Amino acid sequence: MKFNDKDKNDILASKLNEQAEAQTAVDTTAASEEEYSLNDDRRVKVLSPGAMVAKRFFRNRIAVVGLVILAVMFLFSFLGGVISPYAEDQLFYTETIQKKEYAGAVRNNDFRFLASGDAKFDSAIQAQVVLAVTTGQDAVTYRDTTYHVNREGEDFYSVTTDGQATLVGIGYKDVVTSSVEGQKLPFDLVFATLKAYTNDENAFELGGEQYTIAEGGVVEKGGEEVAFVSRYVINPISPDIFLSRDFQEQLVIALESGADKFTFTDENGESEYFIDYKPDVKNWVVRQETATRTYDRYAAPSAKHWLGTDRNGMDMLTRLMYGGRVSLVIGFIVELISLIIGVILGGLAGYFGKWVDFLIMRIVDIFYCIPSTPIIIILGAAMDTMGVDPQIRMLYLMLILGFLGWPGMARLVRGQILGLREQEFMVATEASGLRVSRRIFKHLVPNVIPQLIVSCTMGIGSTILIEATLSFLGLGVKFPFASWGNIINDVNNTFVLQNYWFIWIPAGICILLTVLAFNLVGDGLRDAFDPKMKR
Repeated sequence: MKFNDKDKNDILASKLNEQAEAQTAVDTTAASEEEYSLNDDRRVKVLSPGAMVAKRFFRNRIAVVGLVILAVMFLFSFLGGVISPYAEDQLFYTETIQKKEYAGAVRNNDFRFLASGDAKFDSAIQAQVVLAVTTGQDAVTYRDTTYHVNREGEDFYSVTTDGQATLVGIGYKDVVTSSVEGQKLPFDLVFATLKAYTNDENAFELGGEQYTIAEGGVVEKGGEEVAFVSRYVINPISPDIFLSRDFQEQLVIALESGADKFTFTDENGESEYFIDYKPDVKNWVVRQETATRTYDRYAAPSAKHWLGTDRNGMDMLTRLMYGGRVSLVIGFIVELISLIIGVILGGLAGYFGKWVDFLIMRIVDIFYCIPSTPIIIILGAAMDTMGVDPQIRMLYLMLILGFLGWPGMARLVRGQILGLREQEFMVATEASGLRVSRRIFKHLVPNVIPQLIVSCTMGIGSTILIEATLSFLGLGVKFPFASWGNIINDVNNTFVLQNYWFIWIPAGICILLTVLAFNLVGDGLRDAFDPKMKR
C-alpha cells in the first residue's frame, strides 16, 4: 500500500500528537505525585503539645459542657454585678398600712395609791388599807405602827400616822391626769383636786391660788387648764406619745358606748383608731392605723426584683451575682495558697529525698491529723467575739483554708518529682551545672503542671463547697458581704424553707452547677493530659 506525501504527513502529525499527550500525562502524574508526596512537610500537620491537649479536651463533650457552665457562672458573677442597677448592700423599703398599738385603757374599779413625798407607803400597807376600807375600819396596825384611814370623799381616803399628824398617802379610784405634756402633778394638787371632786365641789384653794373644776372634771387655774379627772386610766404604749384630754374624752365615749372604733382629729390630721377588748385582763387596747415604712422583706419575684428580696430587703439576683464573685474568688485564692506551699515543699521533698523528704512528709502527716473543721469553728467563734471586720474576716478565712489544704498538693508534687528526677533530661541539667532551684522549678515542676491543673480544678469546687458550708453555719463570710453559702443561711428558718423558695433554691443551684462544672472540666483535663488516651 502506497502513501503519498500528504498521507505521510498526516500520519506523522498524529504520532507526534499522541507522543505529546502521553508526555503531558506523564508530566501531570509526576507533578501530582510530587505535590502529594509523603515526604512533603505541607502534607503532615504537626500539632504542639498544647494544641493536642486542647484537641483532646474539646472532643470530650461533657468537659465542654462543664467549661460552658463555668463561663456562664463567671460572666454572671463578675459581669452581672457591674451591669446590675442595684448595689450589693442596697436596701429596699415598702410602705404598708398597719394597726399599731397606740394606747391602753382600763376602768379603775380598784383603789390606787399615791405616797406623800418620801413617806413609806408600800404594797403591804396598801393591802391593809384596802382591808380596812372593805371591813369599815378606821385604823389598822402594821409592824407596830398604827395607820388611820380617813374618808375624804366618795371612793377617796387618806392615810395618816402619829395620831393623824402625818399624812402618809392617799387611796382613790378617780385619776387626776396632767393636761400639760411632760408635767407631773404635785401630791398636794392631786389631793386637793380629788377632795373637791369627790365631794362635788367646783372650786378649791391651794397655796394661795384659786382652782376651779369645770364640767367633765377639768381643773383650771386662772382660766388655763392644768389637769382633768376621770375614772378611766389611759396610758400610751410609747413614752413619746402624749394623750390629750380631748383624745381621752372621745375614747371614753367610745368605750362607754361599746364602739369598736372612733375617729379623732388633731394637728396631724384625722386618724382612725380601733378598740379591742381583752376580757382576760379586763382592759382595752387602742390601735392606730398608720402607714409604716419597713424593709421589703421576702418580696415575691417581680419585674423590679426578678428573684424577689431577702430578709434584709435586698435584691436577691444582685446578691447572687456578688455572692458568686466572693465564692469563686475564695476558691481560687485558697487553691493558689495551697498550690504555692504544696509546690515548694513537695518539690524540695521529691528532689532532695533522704532527711528532707522525711521531715517534710512528717509535717504533712501532722497536718493531715489536724481536725480542720473544729479549728475553723473555734476560730470563727473567736472572730465573732472579737467583732472582726467582715472584710478582714474573709481574708482570714482564705488564709486558714489555704494553710490547711496544702498537704495534698505537696504529696502530689513529691510523688511526680520522685519519678522524674532520675530521667535523662535531669541528668543533663545536672551536667550543665544549673542551680538546684532552677532544676526543680524550671525543669521538674513544669512537668508536673498537667497534674496540678487537674488537681486545682477539682480542688476549687471542693473549696467552694467548704466555704458555702461554713457560711451556712455562720462561720464564713459575714453580712453585708454575700456568698452563696450565707445566702442559703435563711433556710435555718422552716417557714422560709417552705414558703420562700426563691431565697435558697437559686443559690443552691448555683453551687451545684459550679462545683459540677469544675469537676467535669477537671475530668476532661485529666483525660486530655493522659498520653495513653485512645486517639
